[in-house]
Amino acid sequence: DGTSKIQYIYDQTVPGTPPAGFPLGIEYTNEQINAALASDNPYDMVPHRDVSGHGTFLASIAAGRPVGDYVGAAPDSEIIMVKLKKAYPFYLDNYCVPPEQENAFSSTSVMLGVQYILQKAEELRRPVVICIGLGSNYDSHDGESLLEDYLFNTCSIPGVCTCISVGNESQARHHFFQQISQNDAPINIDIRVGENAGDIFVIVTNKYSDRISVSVRSPTGEIISRVPAKAGRTYTTQLVLERAQVSVSYYFPVGGSGNQATVVRIRDATPGVWTIIAYGDIIIEGQIHAWLPLTGFVSPTVEFLSFTPYTTITSPAINLGPIRCGAYNSFNNSLYPRSSWGPTRHSPNVPDFVAPGYQVGGFYPTGYGTMDGTSVATAITSGACALMMQWGIIESNDYGFNTDIIRTYLIRGCRRNDLIKYPNVQWGYGVLDLMQTFMYMRQL
Repeated sequence: DGTSKIQYIYDQTVPGTPPAGFPLGIEYTNEQINAALASDNPYDMVPHRDVSGHGTFLASIAAGRPVGDYVGAAPDSEIIMVKLKKAYPFYLDNYCVPPEQENAFSSTSVMLGVQYILQKAEELRRPVVICIGLGSNYDSHDGESLLEDYLFNTCSIPGVCTCISVGNESQARHHFFQQISQNDAPINIDIRVGENAGDIFVIVTNKYSDRISVSVRSPTGEIISRVPAKAGRTYTTQLVLERAQVSVSYYFPVGGSGNQATVVRIRDATPGVWTIIAYGDIIIEGQIHAWLPLTGFVSPTVEFLSFTPYTTITSPAINLGPIRCGAYNSFNNSLYPRSSWGPTRHSPNVPDFVAPGYQVGGFYPTGYGTMDGTSVATAITSGACALMMQWGIIESNDYGFNTDIIRTYLIRGCRRNDLIKYPNVQWGYGVLDLMQTFMYMRQL
């Protein structure tokens, strides 16, 4: 009808007068959006664009109105939308983010966005489902980052449900794992690097009961000697035989978990096989993990020679609070190949379940199309959770509905295969089946 179901847009990328209590960005209201849509020059009034298309697509899946045969999961719901500000250059350089990568955001921007959504939902006096189709491999994967702790605390609020994608990393060759004991020889973490790979960021983690130190060997055989593990220390050196520069940083105890994280940065990496050699200074539990950045945040020619698809859930889906969504192919009932696998360092039972994530139809800013991935599955799940909120709160069946309660009902209603044991690290507790969930609730 020419009007928008978007109640608010919080655009962190546009300078202007921020919403009350927020340090950056600008807010557009439904009245402003509708006035812009009715004008001849809408972008003069609301200079906001989705240049990626990812957010628009997820919104159409979760809340799209009927268009022909198409309809979103919760078509009568309305939208509070946040466009995140790109991370500052210091962080992009610190995490070796490729210069062409535009979708790099800081945790603080995500927290500001979630806080904005919560405030607006409270002003509107409506329940809210928060859909987060983002992930990261840049932390220690222990589920205790500041962002994860913040999201965990929001999930118990009545009328709030948070859904997060688990990532698309199971086949990316970006995770290494090895179990060692105190008497074992040092382990080699081998990384294949192709031509023009640029800068490489690697994070190596271990439990707080252990301590490891590392050395690095370049493709030409040049050795960066074992760097003693001292908390807060960064050692940087320029190689003699190559243009590459290598730095090693130790962080322990990491806030929240107390674990150790070791970061190795290779600037202007030489093609060939690089090796991080991990030494067990103190080994009790002996679980050594290493991660490369997400697909798109490191050259596709960079991968671990010895990799595992397990424990590839991305942050902040490692946290126990939100609903963690994997993806499957609803055409042939097979797992979506790239959907990240559990367990996590925090929990054995991740993802919670899977939802359709292959060739799902929706709308980009340019028109109808399809998309794959766990973000798509999360948008479908978010729409299902909105319908749950309608039943529980709007229709006065349960005013206490929050993330935990909705997760429980959705898991109880999951469709399962008799040939598969549940829960498992690929399918979680099964396939999202909202009708079966409602049938279960009717029996209570």
